[in-house]
Amino acid sequence: MAALGEDLLTTVNKLQDLVFNTIGNDSLDLPQIVVVGSQSAGKSSVLENIVGRDFLPRGSGIVTRRPLILQLINVPLDESEPEIPDAYRNLNPALARQGEWAEFHHIPNRRFTDFGDVKREIENETARVAGVNKGINRQAINLKIYSPHVLNLTLVDLPGLTKVPIGDQPTDIEKQTRNLISEYIAKPNSIILAVSPANVDIVNSEALKLARHVDPLGRRTIGVLTKVDLMDHGTNALDILSGRVYPLKLGFIGVVNRSQQDIQGNKPMDEALKAESDFFKHHPAYRNIAMRCGTRYLAKTLNTTLMTHIRERLPDIKARLNTLMGQTQQELVSYGDHHFHGKEHRGSLILQLMTRFATSFISSIDGTSTEISTKELSGGARIYYIFNSVFGSSLESIDPTSNLSALDIRTAIRNSTGPRPSLFVPEMAFDLLVKPQIKLLEIPSQRCVELVYEELIKICHTCGSTELTRFPRLQAKLIEVVSDLLRERLGPASQYVESLIAIQRAYINTNHPNFLGAAAAMGNVVNSRQERERKRLIQEERDRREKRRMKELGHNGADGPVEDDDDTISIADRSELPANRKLAAMKTGRSMSPAVNGGSGGGGGSLSAAMNGVRSASPAPFNGQLGGAKDTFLNYFFSKDGQGAGAGAGSAMLGNTAPRLLEPVNTHAIRRSDSRASISSRAAFLSTPRDDEFAISKTSPIADMGPPPLPTNGEPALTERESMETDLIRALISSYFNIVRESIADQVPKSVMHLLVNHCKDVVQNRLVSELYKETMFEELLYEDDGVKKEREKCEKLLETYREAAKIIGEVL
Repeated sequence: MAALGEDLLTTVNKLQDLVFNTIGNDSLDLPQIVVVGSQSAGKSSVLENIVGRDFLPRGSGIVTRRPLILQLINVPLDESEPEIPDAYRNLNPALARQGEWAEFHHIPNRRFTDFGDVKREIENETARVAGVNKGINRQAINLKIYSPHVLNLTLVDLPGLTKVPIGDQPTDIEKQTRNLISEYIAKPNSIILAVSPANVDIVNSEALKLARHVDPLGRRTIGVLTKVDLMDHGTNALDILSGRVYPLKLGFIGVVNRSQQDIQGNKPMDEALKAESDFFKHHPAYRNIAMRCGTRYLAKTLNTTLMTHIRERLPDIKARLNTLMGQTQQELVSYGDHHFHGKEHRGSLILQLMTRFATSFISSIDGTSTEISTKELSGGARIYYIFNSVFGSSLESIDPTSNLSALDIRTAIRNSTGPRPSLFVPEMAFDLLVKPQIKLLEIPSQRCVELVYEELIKICHTCGSTELTRFPRLQAKLIEVVSDLLRERLGPASQYVESLIAIQRAYINTNHPNFLGAAAAMGNVVNSRQERERKRLIQEERDRREKRRMKELGHNGADGPVEDDDDTISIADRSELPANRKLAAMKTGRSMSPAVNGGSGGGGGSLSAAMNGVRSASPAPFNGQLGGAKDTFLNYFFSKDGQGAGAGAGSAMLGNTAPRLLEPVNTHAIRRSDSRASISSRAAFLSTPRDDEFAISKTSPIADMGPPPLPTNGEPALTERESMETDLIRALISSYFNIVRESIADQVPKSVMHLLVNHCKDVVQNRLVSELYKETMFEELLYEDDGVKKEREKCEKLLETYREAAKIIGEVL
């Protein structure tokens, strides 16, 4: 059984050497003993007592600033090696005894027979990596000590726990140390050697506190009590060593370290161990458990515990090793075979990579890729988003008439009529105005093409696989060829989209079934103006009522009634004013056109007769709507259906009407029972324009069309006819523009898909083969990246290490 245990420990040491030398870290989680304790708890003395040599640095502050992996290897005494003379040993106690030496991993093939040199090398190596300050570093130092006087052990010495940083120590030194210690003791295969001084209450032990955090049941923790000889007289640690205070499955072991005087006086280690044994044998409290105390018993216990632990954990290590081998094998396969024999094999590989690249490009567009992102839109989904959200929103945001002022429309109407006065709204003005508005659709359409092109370029750059990254030049060539193809198709797609806009501007189809038409547009315009007039009148009525109410509130405290001239006419009377005034205006209107005065047929007559004929069919209501004005305007703007001569005469009259002063309003139109003076005052009131009444401007040609628009930028105000024509043209432009916009929103995505997206999908495979499948380019295209080469070599070496480790474990299992 002992031989088997020694073999297991030797096996673990081989595994540790193999993994540490190859990987640089303990990826196998090999069984080892981790030494934990507060600073000045005696950790270094315990390790030196176990080894039997003085080899660890000492001093103030944190001396151990890097983990020290200490492998003790028992070797048989070689009688052939010369014994070091005692004279030399007395001069230098650090000289090794016969058959003892030390080796560092970072200095291979060099044996240290002077343990003073070992101490200095630890200090130098620590300073080289961790610096000259008191900071710590996670990179471990690997030290092997070969001796016939040691038992096979693997120990890890860690920095001591501190509370308050002193000197050059970092402010977070405690946190750094705890994190480092936790990293080692958290491994399930580690045995925790918790070192606590006996002259400090056990409840304050930081080592036991950390151990309990990762091993709450105490199954893999060994407690070590140092400085037992320094306890106060009359006290002892018997209860702790017996497990009655803090129970641990592996128990507590008491040791006596060398004093500082012994260390400074270079007291031999053999004498120190003998003094320790005598202390426990003769101490009245410990003599009954003396055989379970001391450094020799600690080393033996650690050796037995470690071998047992290895025996228990080795099957798990083998299983983990198999898992690591499988993962490493898969990683190595991902880097591909680096042996390319012959042109046929290289050509086959290039063709295979081309096919995968083209397939990845197409599947990304179609949405069938196995690596579809769940975080953001990409590929074909992004193209769909461009068509429906980006492009659609851009088209909808265009106002077809926002850049057309009323004066622009009036100017276009005037320019399209030439030197002749127009009877109707000229159709040429509509054509002149609507074509530039259709041109507004070209910018978002071209931008849609550019966005789809940019998305295809992005897809092209994300089609590389892990295997393709091995060959950066091949990947760059593939992207270059596809980019050239996309750039080649961008021109035709952009030109065709431009032609779609030009086609829409080439022929203005006013017979489109969805086009609003002149009659419907005129009806909408008239209805809109009537609605605005009605709202205006209602608002004026509200303002008058509020004004009268405020005046009444202001005269509530007066002695007698206060006469209000503005309230001479009642609200009911005022409601009749618009219609009455309109009627008076109609009766007193005079023709300004010879065509009206001298017109032939039953339609010839004065403007008053024409307008009265219209009004008689549709009297003006209270709300001031135009009544029969709708028919009248439709007739004189668009008399295409053989209207009566009266309507034609009215159109001719309105087309040539000039501003004219109105005659005084006929007072017979207003029925009153008041005195003559009252009627006179009311007539005067009506003839005077007021902001708060329905006063009729003497310069208005048509009283019921509302106030004319205000001048803009110094230009003369629009007449009623011009205002009506402007609104009509604006409505027609909006109607036709919406038809064209709907067509463009449908045709542009179809054109882009046909000329750019689908075409590139169809020819990408053939283009890659025709451009890159050439024997003269094989060697250049299959050039591997240096980083990939190093990663593959590292992976191959790691796999070989795992295989060797599996072979080592197979020898004992």
